[in-house]
This record gives sequence, C-alpha cells and structure tokens, in this order.
Amino acid sequence: MSEPMSERSAEAERFVSPAHYVDSDSREVQAFVMRALRNMAPDASKKDMAVRLFQAVRDDLRYDPYTFSLTAEDYRASVIADMDSAFCVPKAILLAACLRAVGIPAALGFADVRNHLNTPKLAELMGTDLFIYHGYVQLWLGESSFKVTPAFNMELCQRFGVKPLEFDGEQDALFHEFDDTNRRHMEYVNDRGLFVDAPMQEFLTAFGETYPKLKEFNRRRISGEFFDAGFASPEGSPAK
Repeated sequence: MSEPMSERSAEAERFVSPAHYVDSDSREVQAFVMRALRNMAPDASKKDMAVRLFQAVRDDLRYDPYTFSLTAEDYRASVIADMDSAFCVPKAILLAACLRAVGIPAALGFADVRNHLNTPKLAELMGTDLFIYHGYVQLWLGESSFKVTPAFNMELCQRFGVKPLEFDGEQDALFHEFDDTNRRHMEYVNDRGLFVDAPMQEFLTAFGETYPKLKEFNRRRISGEFFDAGFASPEGSPAK
C-alpha cells in the first residue's frame, strides 16, 4: 500500500504508477517481487523492502554489458524479470518496477559516466571510456529520496576488485568511485534527469550513433553469427 502524500513529496507521486516499460503491475514483476521478499515478515517496513529488492536485482541478474538488445520491447520490466543477466539500463528498469509494485515511488535516472577501469575488449568495441545513459533509480522513503544503481552483482565486484554498492535505506548507493586499491573507477559527467518511463527510442538511437561497432557486435550476436573468436564469449566486466 502506498504511503499518504503527506509523508512524501508531491514530486514522488509521479513515479508510483505502472508505465509501459516500468510495468510494475505485470505478472512477471509481481512474481520477482514475491520471490525477493518471500522470507520477510508481513509487516516489513518500506525501507527493508527497498533494501531487499535492491539486493535481489543487483545479484539475481548477473551484470553483462554485452547483452545490449536492439529491440525496445526487450526493455520491459516483465521481460527483464526472467533474464539471467543484463546491463545497467534493464536492471534499473526492473528495480524501479519492483519498487513501484510495493508502493515505493521510483524514478528512472540516466547519466553519462566515464569509466576508468574499462576492459580492453569492451573499450575496443566502444571506442571510448564514456558510457552514455548509465541507468540508476531514484526512490523515495517517506520524505527522503535516494539514488541507487543495482548494476554490478556481488560476484562480479569480487572478481574485478570493485567495491560493491550496498544500499541501507539511509544513504545513496550510486558511486563506484574507486576500486579496492583506490584507483578511480567511475565518475558521473552528465546527468540526463529523471523519467517516469524509459525513453527507449532516444536511448537506442543515441547508443547506435555513439557505439556503432558495439551495435554491430550485438546485431551479430543476436543473429547467431560467429565472428572474431576474441569476442565470442566475453565475461562480464565492471563497465556500466
């Protein structure tokens, strides 16, 4: 049940209802939420549910920057909920949908970030260390808002020596600023703002124009073509 408007800002009310991509009322999203919260007490607080849902989206979907889809409908939360892996944009969409499903206002946020620890294979495909439309979520608990990104699963962080993001319901979980050896990892260079629903056509167009080689890689991957064995089965990387 949603909290009364008096307990949260009027701005948050824009981000409670289902949307086309953030289809929080779908059977698939509802099932994901039920699995994530199945061991919680019936009277669990919104904060505790938000923390658990953040963890579920972060860790139940393995981060993989090579899973970029060229089809807009693949970015509906109801589709993402059944995936084994995804990158930051789908994971942000799913988290927003899960939060709305339990009455927690959640907006989609997008920002351009510079990644200083990109892998050579992904850097070659991208041609830059700038990642456009990095996905995050802004959520509201009472009158407080928090920005979080569930992109990197715990196992991946441990493998690449990146400090995992933890959300405790008290502060943001947004910045992978440094790795475990204090090398700069990620910096936000341009915030594109908050959205009720994912601007998929804008995103897909901008992605294709910015990363034509990566777009072609994904087209061939999706079609099942075999090319360049060096990219055939890449592991996930701490990229975006």
